[in-house]
Amino acid sequence: MKTTGLRMYGKKDLRLETFELPEIKDDEILASVVTDSLCMSSWKAANQGENHKKVPNNVAENPILLGHEFCGEILEVGSKWQGKYKKGEKYVVQANLQLKDRPDCPGYTFPYTGGDATYIILAKEVMEQDCLLEYNGESYFEGSLIEPLSCVIGAFKANYHLIEGTYDHKMGIKKDGNLIILGGTGPMGYLAIDYALHGPVQPKKLVVTGRSQEKIDLVEKLYPKEEGEKAGVELVYMNTGEEQNPAEALNQIVDGNGYDDVFVFAPVQELVEQGSAILATDGCFNFFAGPQNTDFKAAINFYDVHYRYTHYVGTSGGNTEDMREAVKLIEEKKVNVQKIVSHVLGLNDAKDTTLQLPDIPGGKKLIYTHKDMPIKSLDEIMKDTSNPLHEIVQKYDGLWSKEAEDYVLENEKEIQV
Repeated sequence: MKTTGLRMYGKKDLRLETFELPEIKDDEILASVVTDSLCMSSWKAANQGENHKKVPNNVAENPILLGHEFCGEILEVGSKWQGKYKKGEKYVVQANLQLKDRPDCPGYTFPYTGGDATYIILAKEVMEQDCLLEYNGESYFEGSLIEPLSCVIGAFKANYHLIEGTYDHKMGIKKDGNLIILGGTGPMGYLAIDYALHGPVQPKKLVVTGRSQEKIDLVEKLYPKEEGEKAGVELVYMNTGEEQNPAEALNQIVDGNGYDDVFVFAPVQELVEQGSAILATDGCFNFFAGPQNTDFKAAINFYDVHYRYTHYVGTSGGNTEDMREAVKLIEEKKVNVQKIVSHVLGLNDAKDTTLQLPDIPGGKKLIYTHKDMPIKSLDEIMKDTSNPLHEIVQKYDGLWSKEAEDYVLENEKEIQV
């Protein structure tokens, strides 16, 4: 079978190519990809090429398929997996395989397993790690957003707090505590807000910061304070770019008591140091954002580590159980991932969009891999009355929807390379 996919050959060397897939082996699965949402991790991989820890050193001779936030349909099942998976099922993949002996992952390592393609072969490692999951949500695009949601779930679970009088810890964010998301005005920050409001454990107070008033206004529109009230959470937004002493201003919000859970969603030294300065006693600091710089450093308060029992963790992706929880949350519509899609495009624009990702404002950029369509923001579509999607997007208050997806799948031009 021929496939069209975005392959990486090295640093910033991405090529959209049509090539032949080999016949699947008994321990492999053939699948279509319908949607893939772009992740900053793909941009980092494209920038670092073979220097990225998950990208093979011989990528120039053996290119890999990019994309790890994908959803599609199973087309053919190798004999080894026929008792577990069925042709015609919708699927999602937990891309963080966590192999014991190597860092290989879909979207970084494999020649035929990645989301930026029309058809793929799911490598045996995906099934062996139980990372291929059935998905019964109503849309493919929501399926693509399960993987990023699972990363947020994993981060919230990784935080921990002391059990007084013991050396044991209680895992997860502190119930009815003070939680802050520093640099939370991007799509991953949106998911963290949604999960804090609608996941299994709620804080008493949730503070979200950014340095752009435009971004603060947008996130507050998507997650208004009234939504927090319904969940029993006081929701506060702050533009720290307007504060002379952000740490002091943030501490005032919680009456000087500090924050039980601090999440940093941008790899910025200033944010790390702000987060360290506002930790409560027994506060847990989670460095969620992955830096490109392998020598990234920031000052943290070690007096507090010793005398106030503050602690630090970092997370990179979720695991399969996090993925299962994300599937359930989206299938049951407890978390609304519609809010984080800001752009849609076809596979033809995947290369340029990936390489320019940090410079394109908004939330998630969603690829329809079988389609040839230029990247458009939902705001652009809303304003363009000549675009057939205009009325659909307007109908859903500027959000992407299954109805919009159905229109794209039925009417937009097929990719040809």
